Amino acid sequence: MSLLSASAEAAPKGRLQLSGLPRLARRHPLVFIGGGLLALLIILALAAPLYASDPLNLYPFKRLQPLSAEMWLGSDNLGRDVFARTAFGARISLLVGLTSAASTVLTGLLVGIIAGYNRRFDSIAMRIMDGLMSIPTILLALALVSLTGAGIGILIVAITITHTPGTARLVRSVVLGVRERPYVEAALCGGARLPKVLWRHILPSTIPALMIQSANLCASAIMTEAGLSFLGVGVPPEIPSWGNMISSSRLYLPIAPWSVFAPGICLAVTVLAVNLLGDGLRDLFDPRATRRR
Repeated sequence: MSLLSASAEAAPKGRLQLSGLPRLARRHPLVFIGGGLLALLIILALAAPLYASDPLNLYPFKRLQPLSAEMWLGSDNLGRDVFARTAFGARISLLVGLTSAASTVLTGLLVGIIAGYNRRFDSIAMRIMDGLMSIPTILLALALVSLTGAGIGILIVAITITHTPGTARLVRSVVLGVRERPYVEAALCGGARLPKVLWRHILPSTIPALMIQSANLCASAIMTEAGLSFLGVGVPPEIPSWGNMISSSRLYLPIAPWSVFAPGICLAVTVLAVNLLGDGLRDLFDPRATRRR
């Protein structure tokens, strides 16, 4: 009888949670629009080998051909399929954006949560963060590329280093406001160890801010990767990337605009999806900001 009653109670609760999704979608449509569009882009990027041809194949006799049934978005100046290169280029942009955002959030969380709770570490760490904030991402990427060569890993490292200070300062400000709360002091007075207090009482307070920050970081990283690849210091030219596609085809814009518009539109849609998701998360976790606007 107890199992039957438990299942009977759990079923309405599950239906209630699912029935609340339409209401949440009406109140915060940007979360669902941006998140759904970003999820679709990720699925299309992962499934690129299933519907796109090899983006590295060269067909010199098919240079700068317009849209056709064989090449849906035409060909570039080397006869490569623009549709295939655009589909595979999404992998680079999303990989750099998501990985850079994740590594920046983890690094900034670690530095910020320790700095916000330890005054000695705070004075040292924040001065280091101030120094890193003064380094432009492009100059750091140029320096790293000159030492090790171009690559995705170098881009991620450069973006992470230059974007970590902002995340660390954000986490530190949240920790400074939470560590004086009565429940934190009560946990410490009750004999709870500091790592447990940080994990159970302080870390959850930083999650909403970090979710919003991660969306902003992802959009910034995608734009940074495209800009660096456009300048020739991003991924190698043979690897399809939206930035180097625009760079290599910009001279042929008057006679082959599709080779520039295809990666450019995809880049704009991706950044728009991430920004919509970030705005929706901000409205979801900070309703007062919505009322102030």
